[in-house]
Amino acid sequence: MSTWFEPVPSIESLNAKQVNTLAEHLGMEITRITDNSLTMSMPVDNRTTQPHGRLHGGASVALAETVGSIAANLALDTNLQAGVGLEINANHIRPIKEGLVFATASAEALGRTTQVWSIRIADSDDRLICISRFTVAVISAVRA
Repeated sequence: MSTWFEPVPSIESLNAKQVNTLAEHLGMEITRITDNSLTMSMPVDNRTTQPHGRLHGGASVALAETVGSIAANLALDTNLQAGVGLEINANHIRPIKEGLVFATASAEALGRTTQVWSIRIADSDDRLICISRFTVAVISAVRA
């Protein structure tokens, strides 16, 4: 059974919705959709590193919240409901100084009023960089 409310938009159309947003500014792009997960990439470069040249923890959290928010809304009938961030936390496991990171969001719980998502951020060799948990409030689309 798929996590997503049908029909699921194409990767191209989802990426097109990121124009003029934080996601575009930081170079985030959706790279993969499966029946139960959504993956987004982000470069580790001058936009996303801290002064020591390592991936900034805030950039990791921005990536986690972005992929989690997109996934949360793909799981809803957006004519009736919207998913908005309620709480996020992150554990930064390993530093990275270059390349791409990939954040994969998977649902832990899809309730009527809240959703909980796990977001795993890894490097190109699938080494864990950060693990995040993201809680989403499900509200009326009129209130969004």
